[in-house]
Formats: sequence, C-alpha cells, structure tokens
Amino acid sequence: MAEPLYGPTGAGTVMLDVGPGVGALVLSTPPDLNGREIEISRADTPGARRTHSQVRERRAGGRVGYAAVYPGLASGSYTIWRDEATAIGTVEVAGGTVTSFDWS
Repeated sequence: MAEPLYGPTGAGTVMLDVGPGVGALVLSTPPDLNGREIEISRADTPGARRTHSQVRERRAGGRVGYAAVYPGLASGSYTIWRDEATAIGTVEVAGGTVTSFDWS
C-alpha cells in the first residue's frame, strides 16, 4: 500500500506517529508562553537528558490555543520543567495515545 501524500503544512502543524510503546504529549500553556522552549525529561531517571519543544499558536475548530507538542515519546513518566531547576508537574505518557497536560 502506498503512503498518502500530504499537502503543505503551516506553522504549528504537527504529525504524530504513535503506536505500541510510543505516545505523544500536548502541553497546553497560557498565551504569554508563546515562543518559549519548554523542557521535559524522563521522571524515572535522575539526571535524564532533557528534550524541548517550542510553544506555538495552535488553531483548531475556530479556536486559538497555545501548546508545545512532544511527538514520539517512549511510554513512561515525564517531568515538565518550568525552568532549569523547577518542575511544574509530572505526566504519564502511554503508548498509542496522545496525553494532554495543562500548564496552568
């Protein structure tokens, strides 16, 4: 079966590839965080390498929101970092799903 061809994407468009053992995280934020890079890391591994995503304006269903999207995360628990030393929370990402977390 041939893979579908997708048209051009706009700013903020994300394709999520989730499946067994791999999920994604959508971190909703207030508008004042637009453009900020927010880091996450595995919560079960002290000193784990962090990854980041930029908060962008997201439009869907006639609404505007702001979110950072982390596609292709291995299933597990992740810490969301407010800054280099302060965690804002922890979230569990499950394979085959898109998990949501609200910054506020």
